[in-house]
Amino acid sequence: MEFLLYAGGILFMLIGLGLSIGLHEIGHLLPAKLFGVRVGQYMIGFGPRLWSRRIGETEYGFKLLPVGGFISMSGMYPASKTSSPAKGIFRALVQDARAANDETIAAGEEDRVFYRLPVCKRVIVMLGGPFMNLVLALLIFTVLASGIGLQQGTTTIASVTECVLPASSTQTECAADDPPSPAAEAGIRPDDVLVSIDGTPVSTFAEATAIVQAAPGETLEVVVRRDGAERPLEITPVAAKRTLTDASGQPLLDDDGSPIVKEVGYVGMGAQMGFVPQPLSVGPSMAVENVGRVASLIATLPVRLWDVGVSLVTGTERDPNGPLSVVGVGRIAGEVAATEAPVLNRFAVLLNLLGSLNIALFVFNLIPLLPLDGGHVVVALWEGIKRGWARLFRRPPPAPVDATRLVPLTVVVATLLIAMGALLLLADLVNPVNILQ
Repeated sequence: MEFLLYAGGILFMLIGLGLSIGLHEIGHLLPAKLFGVRVGQYMIGFGPRLWSRRIGETEYGFKLLPVGGFISMSGMYPASKTSSPAKGIFRALVQDARAANDETIAAGEEDRVFYRLPVCKRVIVMLGGPFMNLVLALLIFTVLASGIGLQQGTTTIASVTECVLPASSTQTECAADDPPSPAAEAGIRPDDVLVSIDGTPVSTFAEATAIVQAAPGETLEVVVRRDGAERPLEITPVAAKRTLTDASGQPLLDDDGSPIVKEVGYVGMGAQMGFVPQPLSVGPSMAVENVGRVASLIATLPVRLWDVGVSLVTGTERDPNGPLSVVGVGRIAGEVAATEAPVLNRFAVLLNLLGSLNIALFVFNLIPLLPLDGGHVVVALWEGIKRGWARLFRRPPPAPVDATRLVPLTVVVATLLIAMGALLLLADLVNPVNILQ
């Protein structure tokens, strides 16, 4: 059974990855067709073709390796003007790229090429892919936060502490001379549901905690629901030093990474954890937060990859917030699915993982280097700048930018990406990230 759950988690992530890649390429395909560009292929994956079907002028299909996708647009670059043999490896690469580009331009449809589009339309086509990943991530995080809810302390009481102990105490049981906790003294019991505190209705334990912490020494009226009936109680929080926590019960940390301890009102009751639906604004906020994390990871990618290499050689534990390969993501998905946690908890973690994956696709493809989408955007913007400069000084329009000249740089970037993928793949097989400790 555990194996089936593990395989199910991997399958969930593979389907999610395929959907994410497919929507990414649709984000390029739709505006390209809308603007009249001839699209020869729409493919999910790389390598040998598994299945394809031609509809109109476009061949749609799947390839063996589900690690990406592409659409083949006619005339990504201007047609070449010469076919004389090239000398030198870099010139040969440029000429090969031009020859491949020329093959995409069908006879009689020389006007239906990408490079002839206005700059703004080219930018729209190239940003369409990352935009679809961003939209999918927003949808996933909104469903997660507002549909399922985020795991937080609910208003249902899970436990009541018998006495008040200092925050630094190592006691596990109350002594006879320890003062009773305000919650126990007020008669609050496990399974009671908090309705209001000090006249303020509460819908989460975090709201109740905020009221209690702000009122040390003050007597508060508490209304609880017990056995279907509401009961009024009185509780007086005591002043105590306690570690501040967030809505999910995790300790808040200061700039040095140490838990924040503060003297606050304390009553000695704990909440049952559950999924609490959030406002619709929380999903986009989660997406923005993920964008910042991925951008930070990419900005420090060389250091992160070095750390992965060191951990691969030495066998030391990897950073759970570091980069992963598709195998690493699938492995984590399988491990999450095979845990003994409730089904909804596992599904929420898998959704969060898929949303984060789409944010990674969104941010990574915006890197301004060919062959990534951001590189094509930079080429289009550079041509727009050249045209604007010519108009400003009333000069003839410049020739279209021939990005095939950047093929050597593109090859270098592609080689680095392949090397990075190989390193992460090997690390995820030999020394995988462990997030379930």
